[in-house]
Amino acid sequence: MLGTLYGIGVGPGDPELLTLKAVNVLGKVAHVFAAASSKNDYSLAYEIVKGHLPGNVPVDQLNFPMTFNPESLETAWQTNCEKVVEILKEGKHVAFLTLGDPLTFSTFIYLMRKIRERLPQVVISIVPGITSFQAAAACATVPLAEAEEVFTVVSGAKGGDRLKEVIAASDNVVLMKTYKQFPQILQRVEEMGLQDCCCFISRCGLDGEIIEQDFKKLVEMPQPNYLSLMIIKKRGLEAR
Repeated sequence: MLGTLYGIGVGPGDPELLTLKAVNVLGKVAHVFAAASSKNDYSLAYEIVKGHLPGNVPVDQLNFPMTFNPESLETAWQTNCEKVVEILKEGKHVAFLTLGDPLTFSTFIYLMRKIRERLPQVVISIVPGITSFQAAAACATVPLAEAEEVFTVVSGAKGGDRLKEVIAASDNVVLMKTYKQFPQILQRVEEMGLQDCCCFISRCGLDGEIIEQDFKKLVEMPQPNYLSLMIIKKRGLEAR
């Protein structure tokens, strides 16, 4: 008999945004895996939930490289898949912790696919989490969508070109993962004349939180933290 795999979204960083359902599930699993970058030994996802875990539950960190290299990614997904499969085969219920929501720009998506390939009969249960863009909008009091507005979420991991693709058909855009290509993203924003329409949020709900709408200050800002995004309202921020 196989254990159940729970994909648990732990929210954007503030431990108070962890859901009651997530807490309940964490109280009954036999093993916990936490997502982290392969560049360090720290997992923010684990830090958020550690106060809710029974002391005898083993916790292992699964490292995922921050790269677009397909070979490196495939190796990491397969290696981590085998670690989780080993525990599931023992009949133990397993939780995988991920920031935000498990099915929104999450490493859990790729791991889930690999595990389903290995164990087609495994039961997978998703515990949704509050996304970073929901929390960021709340911190900045910037509405994401109202009435008949179109709201689009895109990744900025490869720059701001996706913004150019969607802005014509969207009223509001959330540009996720703005940290690595931040200068190029700002260049695209300026080219489209949206300097007065963007709100940058970094480390929402955590120490070092930044909420900035002054485009000149954004241009002068050093490379931002990984936990950064931008909300762009085509009608302007005054329309909030």
